Formats: sequence, structure tokens, C-alpha cells
Amino acid sequence: MLTDNFFAHETAVIDKGCSIGKDTKIWHFSHIMSNSVLGEKCNLGQNVVVSPNVILGNNVKVQNNVSIYTGVICEDDVFLGPSMVFTNILNPRSAIIRRDDYVKTLVEKGASIGANATIICGNKIGEYALIGAGAVVTKDVKPYALLVGNPAKQIGWVSQYGHGLDFNDSGIAICKESLQEYQLSNNFVKKLSK
Repeated sequence: MLTDNFFAHETAVIDKGCSIGKDTKIWHFSHIMSNSVLGEKCNLGQNVVVSPNVILGNNVKVQNNVSIYTGVICEDDVFLGPSMVFTNILNPRSAIIRRDDYVKTLVEKGASIGANATIICGNKIGEYALIGAGAVVTKDVKPYALLVGNPAKQIGWVSQYGHGLDFNDSGIAICKESLQEYQLSNNFVKKLSK
């Protein structure tokens, strides 16, 4: 289905009440459920499910086989790797309906989540954080943090471009690709230059 605003493969299912931004692409066998909001220039791979009331910002890239459950918000420029997993209930049981107990998860601008990673609900992934493939995130992630493992542990810091940051004794690091300058203070990183 090609509209004036977005493209959806003929096998994609889009429920009523969705808002889909300009130049967004939705590929094979994906299902966008009611009242979801997809920003402009998003790309959803095959077999993606977007549950009701999910919000995706602009330029969000969702790889194959990802389910984005109610309660998840992804800001602009987020990357969701193949088969990564969100949850939205802390203690699920098949026989107990807990639709009123969904827990929110926020993925901030520019964050990337690697293939097969799991994000336990109720946590915030800070801007430009990088979650390694297969990691299991059980707590909030700081902006620009690099996490790997199960449970996920921070092993370093990354730039807005996803490159490792090496801080000098003054707490300053420069991204070799972009020449952007970053400062580490009180175990938090902030970008100093544009």
C-alpha cells in the first residue's frame, strides 16, 4: 500500500486509529495496532508488531521480528536490533489479566539496542546509550552508556556516533570520527560541542 505519506507492504496490517508519519516504511507481515503513533521516516522490518498506544518518534529503525508492547515510547533516531525484546508486565501470568498494570519503558533519542537484547519494563534507556547484542537490561541506563551481558553491566561510554570514548584525567574525551567533545562528571557524560 503506497499512500501519499507512507509505504506499507501488501501483507502488513494497519489497524484503525493509527498515525503514521511521512516517508515511513512498513514491511512484510508487520502489524500496527490501534492508536499507535509512528513518526516520519521510520523503517519497520518484517514481522514487527507495534501494540496499541505505542509511540515511535521520527527516524526509528526497527529490525525484523521485534514486538513493541503497550507502554513503550521510543524517541527520535532510536535503533531496535533484530529480535530484541521489550516486556510490559513485571510478573506475567497467563491466567491473570494485567492490562491495567502495564509498566512504561522509555528509550531516549538516539539510543541503540542490539540484536536479541531484552529490556525489562519500567526502565529508561538514556539518550545515545548502546545496549549490546543479547544484553538483559534490568535497570535504568545512563545517557551515552555502553552495556553488555546478563544482567547488563556498563563497560564504558560511547559517543553520539556509537564510538567508544576514552576520557583523559580532566574528564574530557573527543570522538575521533566527529571531533565532538564530551565531558565525564559525577559518572554522567554530556556532549560539549555540536
